[in-house]
Amino acid sequence: MIVCDNAAGETCPFWVGHPLSAHWGFEDPAAFVGTDEEKREEFHKIFRQIMARVNTFVSLPLAMLEKNAIQQKILDIGATPV
Repeated sequence: MIVCDNAAGETCPFWVGHPLSAHWGFEDPAAFVGTDEEKREEFHKIFRQIMARVNTFVSLPLAMLEKNAIQQKILDIGATPV
């Protein structure tokens, strides 16, 4: 998973077997400017966004979906507002 939105144009690593992939964009919390407490909250906010999408993904009935349907679902998850 690429955490930083501005990294979306980078080449993904090669994975044997051609697994499914999708870009799930998130703001880069390290680029946030504020107090230490505000920065901490920004990291927690992005963490919660990542966890929400991962939880949605792991709740998919993958055994019941064919490959193209799974690909569409992971693209849909990335398109949901955070």
